[in-house]
Amino acid sequence: MMITGLVLIRLSAGREKIAMPKLKEIKGVSHLSAVFGRWDLVADIEAPDLPTMTNVVVGKIRAVPGVQTTETLVTTAI
Repeated sequence: MMITGLVLIRLSAGREKIAMPKLKEIKGVSHLSAVFGRWDLVADIEAPDLPTMTNVVVGKIRAVPGVQTTETLVTTAI
């Protein structure tokens, strides 16, 4: 069973066109949307387990130049 989630991403001003292609290349990012509001991007992510998801967010998404901060929402079934 895959772990899925959403990552809310805030970028430095004017970094959208530089950061988006790099984020789309990350293994585990299944979809990326630009949005208006407090956050600039929303990434749909999936991983085989929580440690791998942690590595995707902390080790890869946050390492992209221009990414200021993230908030991760792990999805669940109700």
